[in-house]
Amino acid sequence: MKNETQEKKSAPLLVQMLIYAAVLFVSQFISNSMPKSFPLPTAVVGLVLLYLLLTLHIIKVEWVDSFGGAMIGLIGFLFVPSGISLAANLKIMHDEGIKLVIVIILATIVLLVVTAYTTRLLLLLSEKWFHHDSGMEKQSQEDK
Repeated sequence: MKNETQEKKSAPLLVQMLIYAAVLFVSQFISNSMPKSFPLPTAVVGLVLLYLLLTLHIIKVEWVDSFGGAMIGLIGFLFVPSGISLAANLKIMHDEGIKLVIVIILATIVLLVVTAYTTRLLLLLSEKWFHHDSGMEKQSQEDK
């Protein structure tokens, strides 16, 4: 009962920063180890690595929650340079603007559809997994 009422404490901010730095360091190593014909961005490798560490409960969410929230709060600021770069190259927008807008719209639709069906598939699989496990538990309890 004490564990349920006790709040989860987050790690100190410096520890959270060190966890993110370690993940980025390892993902930079993995990214550099990939062949030049198959480049993987460090940020993508880092996201996958952090997801795996969180999913496998190697890193607890409380250990990275505060710093992650702060970084999400800065995401608009972090994308400003790419917006400025796009504004600096308005000739590209003038020449290829319609194509870019169509590609962005189509990519967004494809992303939403793939995400929806992937989520649906994962929910079905987890439902079957948990129902299968609970059924086995009931059988073992009935055998006793």
